[in-house]
Amino acid sequence: MQLINRLDALAPAVSDLKTRGSLALVPTMGALHAGHLRLVEAARERADAVAVSIFVNPAQFGEGEDWDAYPRTLEADRAKLAAAGVNLLWAPSTDEVYGPGFATSVRVSGVSEGLDGASRPGHFDGVALVVAKLFNQIRPDVAFFGQKDFQQLAVIRRMARDLDFPVEIVGIPTVRDADGLALSSRNAYLSEEARANAVALPDALNAAAEAILGGANVGATLAEAKDGMRAAGFSLIDYLELRDGDSLAPLSAWQAGARLFVAARIEGTRLIDNIEVTPK
Repeated sequence: MQLINRLDALAPAVSDLKTRGSLALVPTMGALHAGHLRLVEAARERADAVAVSIFVNPAQFGEGEDWDAYPRTLEADRAKLAAAGVNLLWAPSTDEVYGPGFATSVRVSGVSEGLDGASRPGHFDGVALVVAKLFNQIRPDVAFFGQKDFQQLAVIRRMARDLDFPVEIVGIPTVRDADGLALSSRNAYLSEEARANAVALPDALNAAAEAILGGANVGATLAEAKDGMRAAGFSLIDYLELRDGDSLAPLSAWQAGARLFVAARIEGTRLIDNIEVTPK
């Protein structure tokens, strides 16, 4: 596996990989876990060569967020990716990505509004910007993203479509621990007690989905779910909403394709999740 951290070395390496056939990209911020490796596995199944990026993107962190504290485990990540059969690891510095005088922005309207777009102003502008740069730098035929960050996936799909990027966007279902908590690099911040209590988040989603499918009032169901999460130790719930899975428009009643979205903090750590609300 090649480890590259300069643009002048990236271009020829990418060109070489593309002579072998199709090229897949898995963008990450590092601190890799089984969810990331599932994306790599899917990419290997689909393409002739796989590139992974590791870049903790300052443009998608707001004031007071955890960019400085975000876990950086490059050597461990490098070993995992090499064992997983990745061909190229692109791990640039911030200065390599955003050079002197950098002044360009990318904004995707509509799907970026509400949910994390409201809780973290500017977040999706930073996501769209760095992913657009990655698409230009690596020129993948297909790119893989996890559905845990479902709004992010919707933003990237819209951006790729609007800007005519010749890349297929594939969303991979959320990978979860045995107790149902979605895998996340931020789970490492949690104490043993908070980690045990965090399962209240997916439990609340599943219980709310079952109630809504059973005909319960959506507003009352979500209020009850929030109460349960607070009782389990979640100190702040940014949102818990029912939305359309395509447009991400808010819903007051169930319809086919609906999803539940949640973001909440426990011990100061912000966790997000979502599930489709569909009859079994």
